[in-house]
Amino acid sequence: MERIQVLVCAGTGCTIGNSGELIEAFQAEIKSLGLEKEISVLRTGCLGLCGVGPNVSIYPDNIIYKSVKVEDVKEIVMEHFYKGRPVHRLMLNESDESTNEIHDINNTNFYKKQKRIALHNCGVIDPENIQEYIAKDGYFALAKALTEMTPQEVVDVIKESGLRGRGGGGFPTGLKWQFALNEPGDEKYVICNADEGDPGAFMDRSILEGNPHSVIEAMAIAGYAIGAKYGYIYIRAEYPIAVERLKNAISQAKELGLLGQNIFGTEFSFDLEIRLGAGAFVCGEETALIQSIEGERGMPKPKPPFPAHKGVWGKPTIINNVETYANIAQIIMHGSDWFRSIGTESSPGTKVFALGGKIVNTGLVEVPMGTTLREVIYEIGGGCPNRKRFKAVQTGGPSGGCLTEKQLDTPIGFDELVKLGSMMGSGGMIVLDEDNCMVDVARFYMDFIVDESCGKCSPCRIGTKRMLELLIDICEGRGTMETLDELELLAKTIQDTALCGLGQSAPNPVLSTISQFRDEYIAHIVDKKCPAGVCKALLSYEIDEEKCRKCGLCARQCPANAIDGTLGKVPYHIDQEKCIKCGNCLKACHFNVITRK
Repeated sequence: MERIQVLVCAGTGCTIGNSGELIEAFQAEIKSLGLEKEISVLRTGCLGLCGVGPNVSIYPDNIIYKSVKVEDVKEIVMEHFYKGRPVHRLMLNESDESTNEIHDINNTNFYKKQKRIALHNCGVIDPENIQEYIAKDGYFALAKALTEMTPQEVVDVIKESGLRGRGGGGFPTGLKWQFALNEPGDEKYVICNADEGDPGAFMDRSILEGNPHSVIEAMAIAGYAIGAKYGYIYIRAEYPIAVERLKNAISQAKELGLLGQNIFGTEFSFDLEIRLGAGAFVCGEETALIQSIEGERGMPKPKPPFPAHKGVWGKPTIINNVETYANIAQIIMHGSDWFRSIGTESSPGTKVFALGGKIVNTGLVEVPMGTTLREVIYEIGGGCPNRKRFKAVQTGGPSGGCLTEKQLDTPIGFDELVKLGSMMGSGGMIVLDEDNCMVDVARFYMDFIVDESCGKCSPCRIGTKRMLELLIDICEGRGTMETLDELELLAKTIQDTALCGLGQSAPNPVLSTISQFRDEYIAHIVDKKCPAGVCKALLSYEIDEEKCRKCGLCARQCPANAIDGTLGKVPYHIDQEKCIKCGNCLKACHFNVITRK
């Protein structure tokens, strides 16, 4: 009988960190001690601790070893599994090495304020084994819907739960399903939008890698609810692990009769196929996604008609993203009141965030709606590293905005973030510290938008390009106050005139940074200085000639020959006309006589 399960994270981050070699090493070491009948080693999905991977979770001890290397395996097996003494130096949030007490991971700083609904099986089951999903009540919700509920009852439960779409604007999911159910006709479709394109966002990918059956089951439930027999999972080809696990999961579901004809002996039939996207950000917009599925170039269409009335192949279609679907089976099993008991009145349930940037604990977190930004950033995320001062948090990716220290006590919710000039978006949360230039941050997002614009409408195709040019002018010291006025006017015009939601929200990062950090824009324009020392064109490196040791180290490291002086005799001086602002001199000086201004 097994007494220990070793769950090795096999999400993208940990796979890159050689978690596959860890699995082999654990199996070999366990076998060498004759413990293979007592200990099993399994691959699993993301545990959320992406910044300290590869991670290994030990059950039933309920601890996590972080940053595990192949050379650590022998010690873990011998000390923990054979002698019963956990390896304290590798344990998550372990500080007391004087005791052999097992620390429950649910009480660690990273996990204790989280509540996993969308991520409920990630890091717990083998995503490539359907039997493990079934053992955790998998496909029970589908069975309940098909055998105990009418399609309208299914839609009613989702409506009453208050579940809102987790992919962007937060439209009520049940209402969308109701529109499609009300549409006449036998040919309808269900689509999963897994085209996760925001910089720094990896929530949907991790769900598909760690719990693909939750999405497949939910799509089948959605098909039953609206009267659809077929569905598409639209996923970008850059997610190879997720794609392979989806293919495997669909195949296993078909083998057990959970997809296909007469599911659970009923008259309901439903099937799925995967459509690979080519990585176009605009295909996250539902009408562009539909165009891509149909084999056309992914470009948005004016609405109405909405997809629930006229979607793929001109038929009624519902589109939800991965995280939205990951909540469905849980709601069917536990009821709408259970879901509404979590979160807030206007934003029930939980939200998954990809926490990144200048943060100690980079990774995936799932918290109840209503949790404050401060709790996520400081209590779960651990704050900014190296004692740096927090400056802002960017939520919602290229469609969102920046929030400051003053707004950190805001409860997380769809409406609350919009009121502050940002948005929930798909769930990217990028933390910025004192070393980030907010003008440069706005330039970065606008550069991304310009590259990803489909070009169909002039406001987005031309307007965002012009906004980027204005931002570059400011970053490089050519901007004037008229430049700033033009930038604001252009941003507001694009918001009002762009064709699709992506174009309309594209100016948000610029407008929010101008609103919250106008002083930084003015410093770039009036003082020709970048307060954070990021914008190269506005930097200068200067030598304090009175303190200069005349050693010549800086001159030897200057690739532009911009530093003059005489070894041991004449202090060194930087020619600002020749200086290319590479910073090599600052790194080379051991006596702290060079400053960056």
